[in-house]
Amino acid sequence: MSDWRVRLVDDDAGLTAILREARTVAVLGAKADPSEAAHYVPAYLAARGYRIQPVNPKFAGRRLHDAPTVAGLKDLSEPADVVEIFRRPEYLSGHADEILTLPWRPKAVWFQLGIRNDAAAEKLARAGIRVVQDRCMMPEHRRLMNASVSQQGGSREGGVSPPRSDKWPANTRSS
Repeated sequence: MSDWRVRLVDDDAGLTAILREARTVAVLGAKADPSEAAHYVPAYLAARGYRIQPVNPKFAGRRLHDAPTVAGLKDLSEPADVVEIFRRPEYLSGHADEILTLPWRPKAVWFQLGIRNDAAAEKLARAGIRVVQDRCMMPEHRRLMNASVSQQGGSREGGVSPPRSDKWPANTRSS
């Protein structure tokens, strides 16, 4: 068996591969409030062609990002390429177990900026799933995908911007 650590993604090539390969993103901890990262990050991704599958028991049945919100990952109508997690680190071990009991496996699990749990990441990586920790998909997409798109002579930039507020971490703003 190969070294599971190779599935812990923290380099530009690995992040770019995940962003390029993904078509559907299940957002665990999706929010309805447009000022929250768990809302505007998926909105940004949806505006760039990703299909968003919101997951949050508080909003089950409500439409977010043009899709019905489901209570848990097991309730999704189809597999997701990436599970993006907007939950506190103490919940990640349980979510890793939940992911590993699904009849399908995501290609990657992405822990949002500020979220890290090495034990959960190891559990997922040992099961063959790529894991990103403590990074936000939105600025990584802007930085990596828009640069590669503009080098190819086009741009997908535009659309949703995060609200400007003191809650938005300075290191994740796009310049």
